[in-house]
Amino acid sequence: MKKILVGALTCLFGFIAGYARQDPVLMRINGQDISRSEFESFYHRNKPSGVSGKEALKVCVDLFVDKKLKLHAAQRAGLDTLSAFRAEMDNYHRSLSKSYLTDSSAEEACARKLYDQMKSRSISGEVRVMHIFRYLPQTALPHHLREAQALMDSLYNVLKTNPDTDFRTLVDQYSDDKAESWISWLQTPQEFEEVAFSLKDGEYSQPFFTPKGLHIVKVTGRRELPPFEQIRDRLIRKLSYRPGADKGTEILVNKLKESYRYTPDKAAMEELLSQGKTSRTLFTLDGKNFTGKDFERFAAAHPMGTKRQLDAFVVKSILDYENSHLEQKHPEFRRTLQEHRDHLLLAAITRRETHQVSLADSVALKNFFKEHRTDYNWDSPRYRGAVLHGTHKKTLKSARKFLKKLPEEEWKDAIRLTFNTPASPAIIRIEQGTFAEGDNVFVDKLVFKKGNFEPLKSYPFTVVLGEKKKGPESYKEIVSRLIEDYQNHLDALWTERLRASAKVEINQEVLKTVNNH
Repeated sequence: MKKILVGALTCLFGFIAGYARQDPVLMRINGQDISRSEFESFYHRNKPSGVSGKEALKVCVDLFVDKKLKLHAAQRAGLDTLSAFRAEMDNYHRSLSKSYLTDSSAEEACARKLYDQMKSRSISGEVRVMHIFRYLPQTALPHHLREAQALMDSLYNVLKTNPDTDFRTLVDQYSDDKAESWISWLQTPQEFEEVAFSLKDGEYSQPFFTPKGLHIVKVTGRRELPPFEQIRDRLIRKLSYRPGADKGTEILVNKLKESYRYTPDKAAMEELLSQGKTSRTLFTLDGKNFTGKDFERFAAAHPMGTKRQLDAFVVKSILDYENSHLEQKHPEFRRTLQEHRDHLLLAAITRRETHQVSLADSVALKNFFKEHRTDYNWDSPRYRGAVLHGTHKKTLKSARKFLKKLPEEEWKDAIRLTFNTPASPAIIRIEQGTFAEGDNVFVDKLVFKKGNFEPLKSYPFTVVLGEKKKGPESYKEIVSRLIEDYQNHLDALWTERLRASAKVEINQEVLKTVNNH
């Protein structure tokens, strides 16, 4: 026995050592081991274009380390424990798991079968419809029903006896739904779609019932059925809405029953069905008991017949059990979930450390602009000022002289209030801003001494007022770009602080084997 144990341990350690050789530890960041495969996955997604070899590897190592340090900072700040974060992860987990909780091949086959049926029948493609519709609730009294039928029969007779009657006019006058819309199969009640797709373009139906009420429908257009690949996902979604049509889930549940060793207790189930409750174990999954008490909690939230409740409880229990094991069973599911988690945490800690600070701190933005002003100089000088067009040369010169004494932000109001009186047509027109070469033909000629211009007919005289500038005068002129640069500046300072307090160890020998093993 002792020899067998020693042999088993030797094999186990040999397996572990072999696995470690296959996927060795590449680096250790603040005590956390990082495998080569984890870094390689990051490398393939983030490798910079136009860079290769050691340079690309170095860039990705730095990016990877920075990402891990920021994630550690987010966890230390408790951002992964916030209710909003946990709710987002739960929603994403639920959304992501949907594709794993059905048999995709069966789902595909059902969608293909539906598509072939649609192609072979008149339900192919889409139809555009409008209809005269009278809503009838389930509680409608008999006399309401008779009144609605009498009205619809009367309108139908009008259409039959007067072919020139405008259908749209009757819709506007009598219908509870006045919209004209495109519909495809499985989009409306079955009774409605069977009538709509049986009509030719321009035809209208006799009055007919659906669960919603009474209709007279007219087809006003048709579109061909798109290729299967374009509408595959839409067909699968629609199939899932129809009772008994979700064959993909049904097939998967049968497979899971086998893999999880589903063992029903027939006596307990019969007791439940006959008496409405039981305290016994109804079935087991992987040896885990699902009892009558568990069923009671489910049944309280799902009112229906006991047999249907039991069937639904079995399906939900199996799918829930599978859902709780998806991360262990499917590495790609685990990676996708982890990537989303990292994305949320990085976004949250970055907003906290850089974005919120920069957006709220106008003083900091102003100071940052002063410190880096030359970084924002233009490639060539621009003209900051105004172009004045006038009806009289003397008045234009007076206006120019007057504006020189005022701040730039008051120029337009000064022209409007001092020279352009409301009682007569404006005698001066002003264009104000920052002009590069090519922006304004008058500035090009009068300031940059290039090109020429034709005087404006109504304002034949033109002068300019302002001066050439190497770059913007105020941070407000480039606030969007400045905020981005300031955020990057804060991010660099933050990353530098994280690096200074971190312990990062990289196995250079293992690094050499990245993408080369």
